[in-house]
Amino acid sequence: MKNYKILFILAIAVIMVLVSGCSKQETVSAGEYDVTDCHGTVVHFKEKPSRIVTLTIGTDTIVLGLVKPDRMIACNRNLDDPNSSNVVELAKQIPNKVRHPKLEELVALKPDLVIAADWGNLEYVQSLRDMGINVVVVRGAKNLADIKENITLISAAVGEPEKGQQLISKMDEHLTKLKEKVDRLVPPEQRKRVVLISVVQNYGGKDCVYDDECQWAGVINGLSEAGLHRGIKLTKEMIAKINPDIIFLPSFSAHGTFDNQGFKDSYIHDPSLQHIKAIENNGIREPRDGYIYASSQDFVFGAQEIAYCVYGDEFKLDAQQHLSVAE
Repeated sequence: MKNYKILFILAIAVIMVLVSGCSKQETVSAGEYDVTDCHGTVVHFKEKPSRIVTLTIGTDTIVLGLVKPDRMIACNRNLDDPNSSNVVELAKQIPNKVRHPKLEELVALKPDLVIAADWGNLEYVQSLRDMGINVVVVRGAKNLADIKENITLISAAVGEPEKGQQLISKMDEHLTKLKEKVDRLVPPEQRKRVVLISVVQNYGGKDCVYDDECQWAGVINGLSEAGLHRGIKLTKEMIAKINPDIIFLPSFSAHGTFDNQGFKDSYIHDPSLQHIKAIENNGIREPRDGYIYASSQDFVFGAQEIAYCVYGDEFKLDAQQHLSVAE
């Protein structure tokens, strides 16, 4: 009996050591997490970042849909330009604005997370990581699926994965309502053919976010229909051949440094384009760039903006709309 008592006491002691060891491990790892970026790099976080820098308007906007501006130390220079952004007031609360920053500029900001898109210059990524700064690389979104993937990754990186799923759910809800409205009000035979004339003249065809927006908006993307892919430069001869019902011109101005009016005049006053339907029938529109170039959760407003510009006030969209679950 005595031996049984000794064995029992030893067993209890072993269990207590194991429990103690588990508790200690949980305490050490509390608040820590790993994230795998789009390049397959595992990034370890000891705590949620509070000095976030992102280098594109799209990723800026995603972050601002997940957290308050006080967790961002810098954003894209044009995020507070109302011609390019739909989150101007939030951007004003972020202390620094950057565009193509050098490595030393990024380091000087003392970020604890840098979010970079894979289409940009990534030479600095390893240098930042070597200095102990977390960098997460996301895809340059080409469609709605890519945007949702980026929201999932970025929400994990900022330590708010559940908010990422909430944001995606809000997107789906908005898009479902928009599609139902388009299907009810715009029969297939009444849908308009649209051409986007972008400052980025190789944008607007297949394999870009705008092309997905057109589908949700119930318009025919003339560039995609003609077989143009992202990366192919749009020419005036192509525009004439497509002969769109509607032409979209840019609102981009880069805080007034770009001659937007001169750019638009070079198209709408060109003699070779005067015979096309969009110009003959006053089908020139200027959708807000902050919406139609939205590679973020605000894709939903990009689609609505296109429907609004083409089909009118039934799809009316006010300025500076932004989808957010930030508390």
